[in-house]
Amino acid sequence: MSRLLLSAAVAAIVCVTTAGCGDDLVAEPGPPATELGVEVVATHPHDPEAFTQGLEIDEDELLEGTGRAGHSWVSAREVDVDGGTLTLAEAERTREPVLDDFFGEGITVVDDELWQLTWKDGTAVVRDRDTLLEKRRVGYDSEGWGLCARPDRLVMSDGSAELIFRDPTSFAEIGRVTVHREGRAVTNLNELECAEDGSVYANVWQTDEIVRIDPSTGRVDARIDAAPLRDLLPDGAEVDVLNGIAQIPGTDRFLVTGKYWPTLFEVRFVG
Repeated sequence: MSRLLLSAAVAAIVCVTTAGCGDDLVAEPGPPATELGVEVVATHPHDPEAFTQGLEIDEDELLEGTGRAGHSWVSAREVDVDGGTLTLAEAERTREPVLDDFFGEGITVVDDELWQLTWKDGTAVVRDRDTLLEKRRVGYDSEGWGLCARPDRLVMSDGSAELIFRDPTSFAEIGRVTVHREGRAVTNLNELECAEDGSVYANVWQTDEIVRIDPSTGRVDARIDAAPLRDLLPDGAEVDVLNGIAQIPGTDRFLVTGKYWPTLFEVRFVG
C-alpha cells in the first residue's frame, strides 16, 4: 500500500469517530489536528431568547445577530476590557430587527458598516455600524451561515465544507477553499470568527466542536471540544446547539455561547 493510501485509510478511521468529517478525500492527509479543550475564565449573562447566529466584539461593543424567521435581530451591548478583565453592560445599547421575516445569520463589521447574512433568502443586509439601521441589501447565490472579516476580504460559510471569500465592498466571490481535517472535508461549518493570528475558528453545526482553520489551505490544525460547557449551564435550561464565538481583542480569550444559552462563557482554548 502506498504512503498516501495508508494515510488516507488512517484518516478515514479518525474521521469516522469525529463529527463533521465527510467521506471524500479532498486533500493529501497532513498531520493530525491538535486536540484542545476549554478553560473557563469567567461567565457572563446571555439572553436566553437569543437564537444566536453571529457574535463579534468590535471596539467597545459586543455585537450579536440572531435567527428565526420573523424573530431575528441584531444588537449592540457595551463591553469594556480593562487590565484584561472583561465587563459587559447589563442592557443592550440598541437592537434592530431583521425586516421582511428574513432568517438572520452571521454578522461582521467592515469599517463603518455591519454585514448580516440571511439563511435561505439569498440576501446580505448592510447596516450602519453605529445605529444598526439597514442601509442596503446585496444578493448572493447560496445559503448564508457564518461571516467574519479579514483586512482584504470577507470569509463566509454556507453549511458546506467551503469557506467562501468575498469582496468587502461588492460582496462578489473572489475565491474559496475546502476545509479538511486529515485530508477529509469538514462539513456543516457555521458561525465563524476571524482571529487576530490569521486563523478562522468555526462552530461545527449540531456538535459541541469548534475547529481552527488555516484559511490559506483549508486545513484544520486544531479541534476544540467545547462539550464541557454544557455541564455548566443552569439545570433545566432549554438550550439548542453551540453557536457563537468571538475573540476578546488583544487577548488569548474568546466568548463562546449557544442558541438560547443563558450564559456567555469566557474561555481559553488549552491543550
